[in-house]
Amino acid sequence: MERAQERLREVFGFSAFRAGQREIVEAVLAGEDILVVMPTGAGKSLCYQLPALLLPGTTLVISPLISLMKDQVDALRRRGVAATFINSSIPFEAQCDRIEALRRGELRILYVAPERFRSQRFLDALTRIEVSRFAVDEAHCISEWGH
Repeated sequence: MERAQERLREVFGFSAFRAGQREIVEAVLAGEDILVVMPTGAGKSLCYQLPALLLPGTTLVISPLISLMKDQVDALRRRGVAATFINSSIPFEAQCDRIEALRRGELRILYVAPERFRSQRFLDALTRIEVSRFAVDEAHCISEWGH
């Protein structure tokens, strides 16, 4: 957890974890599957973003909101984190470029919209990427996805 504490400070600018975050990050780093239920603004995103910097492979984040996806990626990039998103707002060629960067191991976090999983082309592309973790953001919306 010492490395996690260092990255928390260096990358995210926090001197300490918020309530519950340390235990969640420890569980993720230990390879456990977990469900995190926290109120808005409590720091849920950090619970998968920080481990993504410490563990090998790509963290794939399923997020239903294009604007939230872009905001998260922009904030991570400002902090020097190699992250991107793939959704319907970007051209196919750009999506291919991002998949190729993921395949080369150049990106740590990928945000995707749930509907990407309906695309066989996207599913085939995922087989060429070392996806190590999945996170579902806004999980309370799952029952509405695909309707």
